[in-house]
Parts: sequence; structure tokens; C-alpha cells
Amino acid sequence: MNFAQLHQQKEFILLDCISGSQAYNLNLPGSDVDKKGIFIVPKRELYGFESCDQVANESNDEVYFEIKRFLELLTKNNPNILELLNTPAECVLYRHPLMNLIKPGDFLSKLCLDTFAGYAQTQIRKAKGLNKKINKPMDKTRKSVLDFCYVIYKNGSIPLNSWLNENKLAQQDCGLVDLDHFRNVYLLYHQKQLTDNGWFKGIVSGPDADDVQLSSVPKNIQPLATMNFNKDGYSTYCKEYKEYKEWEEKRSQARYESTLAHGKSYDAKNMMHTFRLLNMAGEIALYHEVIVHREDRDFLLKIRSGTFEFDTLMQMVDEKMELIKVLYNQSDLPEQPDIKKAENILVEIREEFY
Repeated sequence: MNFAQLHQQKEFILLDCISGSQAYNLNLPGSDVDKKGIFIVPKRELYGFESCDQVANESNDEVYFEIKRFLELLTKNNPNILELLNTPAECVLYRHPLMNLIKPGDFLSKLCLDTFAGYAQTQIRKAKGLNKKINKPMDKTRKSVLDFCYVIYKNGSIPLNSWLNENKLAQQDCGLVDLDHFRNVYLLYHQKQLTDNGWFKGIVSGPDADDVQLSSVPKNIQPLATMNFNKDGYSTYCKEYKEYKEWEEKRSQARYESTLAHGKSYDAKNMMHTFRLLNMAGEIALYHEVIVHREDRDFLLKIRSGTFEFDTLMQMVDEKMELIKVLYNQSDLPEQPDIKKAENILVEIREEFY
């Protein structure tokens, strides 16, 4: 069963809903229309070799979960699944009577603290990362190993490149040897010190090198300098540079330009959904209900429009998280859903449907 086949055999669809901003009551002019739903595989496919957990269209804005996968994720209190099950009536395009066997309140548990609030925390970390990327953009030219090397100079140190320029030396003509008992510290020599026809390898093998290299050095010559390679700093930089470039390539240009337009240096749409998830987490603990249609639309859209400063939002998040933890500690929700009950419902739905 694939996406095209499912829509050619709509009798296997159990639930078909408009999701996303339309269901949240957070849509704006020009907002996309997303869809989510539930289906059941044909009986032959269930008994055969093939298996199918979910299907989606190419843009991934229409996603359908097979009933078994849906119930598995429901027992884990997955936010997307709980939202789908609690889709507002006006956004439900089709609902099979067998869906009445799945009652939302039977599956809510204290796991929602980790799934809703925990997912919100993940979004916050992304927002912080974006804030850093915007305010501290990476140079287009990637730094090399040499940019993380320093030479002891007078009562301190200077960058290796500065020392080489000052002494009119080229790194290709230099040689390094380890300095015993000092991590990533080397003695530095130059070609001009050699009296025979020998040669040094250079400090690095080339612009793409990821470490310094050592040379054979005669015992009778004195080092010109002592050099340290900040290898840990270089490794951290390489990781951040890679992440930054991947973000640059994959980012939504429209959302990025929107972020720059409101001037707050964070993804406002991302932060809006962070607060939506936090508010929903609190409501689950208080009312034992997943409220998809947001009555706090005005507040959430203010966040999306960039009304608040980033630090203000972070303070609000911390306060909300502390409150939510208290609510879950006091709540009489079960620790986790009844998995056996979910399994029995799955069996009953399959038997009735087939």
C-alpha cells in the first residue's frame, strides 16, 4: 500500500483530517493545508510479506498512519497522534464508525510531560541554535588547522600565522616534533636550519588537512619556537561549521527572511509552536483533554509576529516548565497508557473491518 494506492482505495481510510495550522486555529492568509489520517491495510497485505506503517505524498504534507502504527504511537503519547485523534469536528473530512472504539481520554498519561513539554524543549534548543546562527554567522571561508595553532611569544602567545608572517616564513618549509609530556604541543623548526639536503614536511599537508604532521629533525639543531595546536577547539569548530552549512542549505528561505524581518533573531513560527505545545501539556494535566483548536490564538500569533524578545520568551518558557512539572506531579493521570487495552482495540477493529 502506497499513497497513490490508498487514495484509489479510499474504503481503507478510517480517518481523514485537515491538520496543522488550520486545525490549530493558527492559520494565516497563505497558510498551507496539511492533512493527516489513519488507514487499515487490506487483509491480504496484513497476512502477506509486505508491511506498511505509514504513507505520505511527495511533499510530506499529507500523511496517513496504519492503524497498528497509530495505536503504537498513541500508547507512547506522541503529540502528533494525540492531536490527530482530537482533531476538531470542523476539520474532520471522514471518520469511520470503528474509530469510536478509540476514546482519547483512555490513553492520556503522565508521559505527556515528556512528549509535549519534552518536544517543546527540543524546539527551544533549535531556537537557541538559530539565534546563535543568525547573531554569530560563520565565515564563508572555512578555517584551517593553522588558524588554531599558537606560538609562545614573549610573555604570552600569538597566532601561528602572525608569527610566520613576522618572521617571513612559510608553513610548508617548517617541521614539527612532539614535545614530551605536553598534549598537542610541538617544537617548531625551519628548513634554513638544515645543513644537508634534507627537508621538512610542513606543519600541515595541505589546506584540507585535519591535523598537524610531524617531521624528522636532526638532534643538533635548536627549535625556533614552541607551538600549540588547539585540537579540541578545531574539532568543535568543524562540527559547528558543518551544522551551519547544512542549515544554510536546508533552511526555508521564506521563514528565514521572516525571521530577519521581525529582527528578533529567532524562528518565530518555531517558537509559536513551542508555546502551543507547552500550553497543551499543561491543559492535559489539568483537564485530561487534548485541546487542538487554540483559544490562545492571539497570544501565539503575537509570538509568531516577533512581538517578544528572545530572552523574554526564554524566561517565560522556564516559568511554564516549572509550573507544568508541578501540575503533572499533582495530577491523577496514570503513569502510562494501558498497552493491553490498545492491543485489544486493534484486534477488534481489524476483526470488525475485515
